Amino acid sequence: MKKIRNSRSVDGERILEIWRNAVLATHDFLSCEDRAAIDREVRDFLPVAPLLLAVDENDNPLGFMLLNGSHMEALFIDPAHHGKGMGRALVNHALTLSPVLTTDVNEQNVQASAFYFHLGFIRTGRSEKDGQGRSYPLLHLKFQHQNQT
Repeated sequence: MKKIRNSRSVDGERILEIWRNAVLATHDFLSCEDRAAIDREVRDFLPVAPLLLAVDENDNPLGFMLLNGSHMEALFIDPAHHGKGMGRALVNHALTLSPVLTTDVNEQNVQASAFYFHLGFIRTGRSEKDGQGRSYPLLHLKFQHQNQT
């Protein structure tokens, strides 16, 4: 069983490390300039954001999620723990908080798109630019419960 807990101020450096490792592993479509700019943005924001963390048996963060109501703003798992159920555990936890769950994913992030589609998310739209106006298209997704048609 994966443990989910709220982030604390002492988790800030580890959260940034998870984000950087995950971006390096999955966001090869970002230009170096954009990656550096985004890093500057998240460096001030992520450590103090109200995140949900997936932690190991020693309470070490392995991944995190940022929820804004029923919208998942971010989900990042340390690449050393990809495929071990951390992302699924965070999404399942989010679904206990809100039966309607939406998210956006970079269209070029094939790994993340496949993950969301595997869990049961469906595409509801597409934007040509990301939330900061950069030319990285986003897919808009919504969790589709199994019993819905």
